[in-house]
Amino acid sequence: MKESLNQHFPQYKEQVTLGHVPKAYKALMAYLMGLRNHFINQYSGEFIVGSFYQGYMDMSYFPITPKSLKSQKLKIGLMFNHEKLRFEIWLVGQNKQVQKNHWELFQSNNWNRYPLSSTPKESIIEHILVENPNFNDLDTLNQTLEKGTLKFIHDVSEVFTE
Repeated sequence: MKESLNQHFPQYKEQVTLGHVPKAYKALMAYLMGLRNHFINQYSGEFIVGSFYQGYMDMSYFPITPKSLKSQKLKIGLMFNHEKLRFEIWLVGQNKQVQKNHWELFQSNNWNRYPLSSTPKESIIEHILVENPNFNDLDTLNQTLEKGTLKFIHDVSEVFTE
């Protein structure tokens, strides 16, 4: 039996009326855009920071292309996973073929610093940066995300400088 779209709207209306979801979503989007701006301002000579993607309350992210990975046609996705309420960092290819080729390269080199994705369909590597982030301490959250992102970029870039 086909699911009716209308059956979801009473619950949607209730959640919007309660106000928690819209407030949290708005604050989260503002935080992520601020984090993106931080990377733009702090690392303008080292990274190309792409457009912010809000998503459909599944994933919100912005891409970061370090100079060290640009020639490999790779970039980093700094992701917020809404369902799991956590920050993740992904290594992705410029297109599906680049992604598949690099996934196979990492797999054949017995890469073990970060877990490889089970398939190269969505990403090459997916790594959790912060589980259950504390949005009451944004300075610490910023530092943790920045430090984790820089370490991830460094570790992945080493593969191509060895």
